[in-house]
Formats: sequence, structure tokens, C-alpha cells
Amino acid sequence: MWKLIGFVVILTPPIAQAGAQMHEPLSASTRTVLQRAVSDQAISHFITLPEAESKAWLTTMSEQLKKHMPDQNERDNFLTTVHYEATRAGLDPQLVLSIIQVESGFRKYAISTAGARGYMQIMPFWVDAIGSKEHNLFHLRVNLRYGCTILRHYLDIERGNYFRALGRYNGSLGQATYPELVFNAWHKYWHYPITQGLAQN
Repeated sequence: MWKLIGFVVILTPPIAQAGAQMHEPLSASTRTVLQRAVSDQAISHFITLPEAESKAWLTTMSEQLKKHMPDQNERDNFLTTVHYEATRAGLDPQLVLSIIQVESGFRKYAISTAGARGYMQIMPFWVDAIGSKEHNLFHLRVNLRYGCTILRHYLDIERGNYFRALGRYNGSLGQATYPELVFNAWHKYWHYPITQGLAQN
């Protein structure tokens, strides 16, 4: 957004209306697993779908995303990265798209009032906890890698309970508002038949 101060125009990052993951102590073994997860190198292609299906998924999701990202190259890069990072973490890519929609409205440089950053609204303390100082939370792949790793961690803690895992992700465990927003976006905007079998608890 633009702010006019005197005669100087200052560009400030848009504010996201997201919550914030809570800083919880991690066991040494959990920390090691999460550190390994965020540090592995990414591969820039689909890892689970045959070529025809990956193209169909990309086309379908791209059409839905067009209103948020008008540039097709940007959309294709974004969606390919989402698909890779979500699948790598054992998550439904459409769930990740739903979280991004709710958390940041697909704004790369969104910052919440709590300080969460980027597409998936990652709190900076995660870089200290499981990452490296050179990790930039506004970088597409880094942001998605952290977000998917953190959500996978919360799903494991909650034994696959999406409602509770999403509450942890948003820092609102036990409250229905955030999980319902994500579920509604998932069903309304990002439903895709080949992954409809993933259960929501």
C-alpha cells in the first residue's frame, strides 16, 4: 500500500490479517527432522502425477488463480512450486492453496500484525528454530517449504486431525473460525477430483 508523508511516497508491504503460529519448544529429534525438511534441495517439477494429469491440474488451478496472479508465467511457477512442496510434505496441494488464500490473499510480501511473512505467513522465529539465517521468508520456495513443513508437523502432532492442525498453524487452536475459512476455500475454490479422497477430520 502507498502512504504519503509530507512530499515523500513510501511503499510499505501489505498487512495480512492472519494469525500467528505459536513458539513451542521442540525436542531435539523433532528439531533435527524439521531442519532436514526445510534444508533439502527442491526439484522444479511434479513428483506424483503423470504428465497429462499434471498439465490438467495446472490448467485448472491456473484458471482459478488468474484473478490473483494475472501473469501466466508467474502463475505456472507458483503452482508448480506449490504442488511440489505440498506433495513432498504429504499434503493436498489444494489445501495449501486454500491456506495461502486465507493467510495472505496470494500476496508474496504480506506481513501480519504479528509479524508473519509471505504467502503462508511464516513467523520469523521458525528460521531460528529450524532454518538458516540466509533463509528469506519472502522467497517463494522458502516460504512454501517452511509452511508445508510446519503444517505437516502439526498434522503429525494432531494425528491427522486437520481442524486441530490448522488451529495450531494459525495460532488459534480450539477455535473454529480459521479452520472453517480454510475448509470453505478448499471446497469452493480449490477442489480437484484426483485428490478428493484426502479426509478432513
